[in-house]
Amino acid sequence: MPRMLDVSDEVRAEIGDEEADRLLVGDDAPRSYDCTSCRTPGDPENDRTSTVLFVGEETAVLAFAHATCIPSQVVSVSEEQLQGAVRSITGDSPASASDTGAPAPQNVPGGQAVLGITSGLVLIGGELHPALVVEPTAPIARPGSDGPGDDFLPLLIEQGFIPVTDTSELPTLLGGWSVLLAAGQLHAVLQPGTEGGGQVAWWQAHQALSVTDGWRTAVQKTQRVLIYAAPVGSIGQQPREDLLRDELDKAAASGKLVAAAMPLAGTPGA
Repeated sequence: MPRMLDVSDEVRAEIGDEEADRLLVGDDAPRSYDCTSCRTPGDPENDRTSTVLFVGEETAVLAFAHATCIPSQVVSVSEEQLQGAVRSITGDSPASASDTGAPAPQNVPGGQAVLGITSGLVLIGGELHPALVVEPTAPIARPGSDGPGDDFLPLLIEQGFIPVTDTSELPTLLGGWSVLLAAGQLHAVLQPGTEGGGQVAWWQAHQALSVTDGWRTAVQKTQRVLIYAAPVGSIGQQPREDLLRDELDKAAASGKLVAAAMPLAGTPGA
């Protein structure tokens, strides 16, 4: 009997009391599972286990995770993201982007640029932190403007990102934002919705982005991801993490870097 299974109130509201109770008594709970976050095995009879409900426009998928990785929650995602997560969870996903972080694009306002994401580990205070570096492929104009300027960093600062002058300092936690890691792969960076609505994708992978085992281990320990952002041409796709750190240092020194820390999807910000 999976006595260590947690079904949050919001998950119960979505799946109904009958199904929630069946899970709690063990009728519909798995005997074992691969954690939807870290992808290591779990056992609901021996491990504190969270139920995680991914909800798309038309379908919903119930997954399981170590409670130490993510709490029981409902995560709203696009139907495309949900289908990608299903393929990942069932082991039927296609080949993913490289662990070094190949660009995973999404159109941004105006359709003039895509956002590239690079994953890596950043050493701060003697501890390795999981990080994502975001850099557009072209200048980002403020919505509604027709000028040639690049407003990428000002727009992010308005959202709560903080300018970085020293990469040896930890970025502060940005409330309302989070990083969606499902089936051990990166699916999206989520931002607050408008008028009090649920989170929406600020960036989402067209194809789930693989991260290294070391990156997953680090995020399981810290429970948050550091997001660094720089204008086009500032960082580039670096083949090694030491080179990536060098470019982050250069961008910070020239005033071209902002950052924020984000919890895993659905975890309330501080």
